[in-house]
Amino acid sequence: MGLADFIKEFRLMPAMKPTKPVSRVRPYPAAEIKHGRHSASAPAIHAGMGAIPHANGVAFRVWAPHAESVAVIGTFNDWDKSKNPMTRENAEGYWYCDVPGAKIGAEYRYSLQTPAGELSKIDPYAREVTNSVGNAVVHDPNFDWGEEFHKTPAWNEWVIYELHVGTFNDPNPDDPRPATFETVVHRFDHLKKLGVNCIQVMPVAEFAGDRSWGYNPAHMFAVEGAYGGPKKFKEFVREAHRNGFAVILDVVYNHFGPSDLDLWQFDGWSENGGGGIYFYQDWRRETPWGDTRPDYGRPEVRQFIRDNAMMWVEDYHIDGLRMDMTLYIRSVRADGEPNLPDGWSLLQWINGEIREKHPNTLTIAEDLQHSEWMTKPVGEGGAGYGAQWDDQFVHPIREAVIAAEDDHRSMGAIAHALAHRYNGDAFQRVIYSESHDEVANGKARVVHEIAPGDPKNWFAQKRSTLAAALVFTAPGIPMLFQGQEFLEGEWFRDTVPLDWDKSSEFRGIVRLYRDLVRLRLNRGGQTKGLTGQHIQVIRADETAKVIAFHRWMDGGQDDSVVVVANFHRDARENFRIGFPESGAWKLLINSDWAGYSETFGNYPSSDVTAEPGECDGLPDHGAVNIGPYSVLVFARTSS
Repeated sequence: MGLADFIKEFRLMPAMKPTKPVSRVRPYPAAEIKHGRHSASAPAIHAGMGAIPHANGVAFRVWAPHAESVAVIGTFNDWDKSKNPMTRENAEGYWYCDVPGAKIGAEYRYSLQTPAGELSKIDPYAREVTNSVGNAVVHDPNFDWGEEFHKTPAWNEWVIYELHVGTFNDPNPDDPRPATFETVVHRFDHLKKLGVNCIQVMPVAEFAGDRSWGYNPAHMFAVEGAYGGPKKFKEFVREAHRNGFAVILDVVYNHFGPSDLDLWQFDGWSENGGGGIYFYQDWRRETPWGDTRPDYGRPEVRQFIRDNAMMWVEDYHIDGLRMDMTLYIRSVRADGEPNLPDGWSLLQWINGEIREKHPNTLTIAEDLQHSEWMTKPVGEGGAGYGAQWDDQFVHPIREAVIAAEDDHRSMGAIAHALAHRYNGDAFQRVIYSESHDEVANGKARVVHEIAPGDPKNWFAQKRSTLAAALVFTAPGIPMLFQGQEFLEGEWFRDTVPLDWDKSSEFRGIVRLYRDLVRLRLNRGGQTKGLTGQHIQVIRADETAKVIAFHRWMDGGQDDSVVVVANFHRDARENFRIGFPESGAWKLLINSDWAGYSETFGNYPSSDVTAEPGECDGLPDHGAVNIGPYSVLVFARTSS
């Protein structure tokens, strides 16, 4: 998980330079055995890893180079290791057998004879498990999607809603079991009315226990059973697509486990007390989450991680992957040292292949080092991500609205946050004021930071929505965190469900978020500029604590937007600012409208007629009235 506060003061890794991508390893040596080497009567050898169902049974393949012998045991052979021994296929240590008559739904394990003794292990490629310490299950790969791949909008038109399955819609908060994929679907109507078009799901790979943030993956290819398992996740994605939502999945490749981890010393071998074949055995293994960093230089481990990423995209029709704390994939420590070239080239391989095969699939890095190399194309030596979480936005915006004294709010810092971009592309960044990390790890929701335990507080409502308004009017891909739209307070915990009663209690705030989303996505046909790249800061007034900026895509009517934000408790009347064009500018939103909250002042803001006359370096000017801690959005419209 992003250790934003811990790492934000450290410098970038010095080796962040173009590197030549490492050539791709072969999928599986066993899968490339040429049938010509066998007699015509020899049984077919089925490609793939783990359990491979076919018309006559199930084949199994596992990588265990140090094992002396391997057998597959399960419900199909009464767990008898003598019945289905596996054959070592090659020097790389792949083992294979075919079990005629085995069926989908059967439980199984691998029994390994090793120099360290006899081991019983869950399949590393298991697509389904009974639980994190149970058995693997032969998963049914067939699923009726009723669709081709979901057609997503262009990235400049995405609005992301991040959620945690276990707490998003928990109907029985006293039940030790978490909420499920099905209960999330029951709230799709709320998300549709809100207007978001992309759901980002915190990790769902099988983890230890039933409640977790999900950043402790025990079985990388299996879907958390407490959430409903793999079939229910596919149904969730299908329903999301049918309701117009793209789906981004959070994945964790900077460490595995650390608990309930059958990968640990999988075939009995290890060095220096390390984790064995899947992990580094030296100083490179150390992470903030234990000595469980995968060995990014070993071809079979690289393949394992690449296969996992492609599984989510191709088998689960996921529209994007957000990769957790990539800093710890490309380097060992939070200061970017020592550099891990193998991790960097692995990221290049995965991103490059996804971009080649699925160009509309968005990969997002949580790196939080504001490095342009993360989102440079692989061909230019970059990591190849489509976007990255932008710490250059969230931290100054949160600091500005949480500060108790108006004099402590920096308009210059806000101006930089609004205009920041990577490689000249504003949509290479995801911008937000709340995320699962920014509302935990010693921090809390914005409303709680301002007025602990009191979401009705005027300052908390005004300044939290001020931050949100900037998320939707600045260039970038905007993101909300679950419950933000109805002033959920305190901090994020995986045991505390959202309080959905607040969505009714603060329905006006929900409407404000809905109106902001509509403007951001140009639903009214007058704010195309908010989907564009361009921004010009018109005024960053440190005395008045007002910032004004111009947004546009190509410019002109219905494509030119001016945003004015007041970061002071006092209203500003007849506040003169520059406008890029003379004539009528229509007020589309006033966040101080009393319809959004009974505590808001309904300050009388109105349309503006800009007149010729230089101001703020622009050819025209106009006077605006703006309430305290409020945002106004004006558009140069044709109507």
